[in-house]
Amino acid sequence: MRHLTILILSILSVQLSHSQINELGVFVGGSNFIGDVGATDYISPNSPALGILYKWNRSPRHSWRISLIYSDLETDDSKSDDPRRVERDYYFNSNLLEIAAGMEFTFMDFNLHSGRKLATPYLYTGISAAHHTNYYFLNGVQTDENNSSWAYGIPMALGVKTNFLGNFILGMEVGARYTFSDGIEGSLPNDASHLEYRFGNINNNDWYVFSGITLTYTFGERPCYCIN
Repeated sequence: MRHLTILILSILSVQLSHSQINELGVFVGGSNFIGDVGATDYISPNSPALGILYKWNRSPRHSWRISLIYSDLETDDSKSDDPRRVERDYYFNSNLLEIAAGMEFTFMDFNLHSGRKLATPYLYTGISAAHHTNYYFLNGVQTDENNSSWAYGIPMALGVKTNFLGNFILGMEVGARYTFSDGIEGSLPNDASHLEYRFGNINNNDWYVFSGITLTYTFGERPCYCIN
């Protein structure tokens, strides 16, 4: 029975690999942070962001997607429109590594085997987990707690993409990440011994935004949804 199960799973995996379209590529762009330090502009990239992504196109209208993106988040009170933050003059900088997975929905059919040039807006959402170092502010100076945490969240991206050259697909997107954390920039220290240094709005969690372009290469056999 065990060998039969293995055989069935092997056959199914081969069939799936030949009935879908795969995309593998890169994300290049910038990031900005929205929290208790710095400006609160939603789309204002000020640090580079680089990543890789993979898509499994389940149909012409939706794809499963996974990505890994790295960036140095940076934010500065002096760039804020809030005079209280400008006077406080905190500065925050930290590296962040995010892994995210979810589904991408296109507004129009994006049939990669149609033989035509295509373009469509799309939406993407799912779940994300961002690994970051923990900090607190001591006398106005960002101080390392010598530990790290994961900030879980929900990515929400809007973009447009086109198969502009052969098997290559070019996309432009802006993706906000709402996190379930209020401590990425150190306003809520992770170490209980540093909680006296807590500051900011305790009712607002942290956000960060990735803005940039994606370039992916498509490969795989003609998918089942294209068979006449």
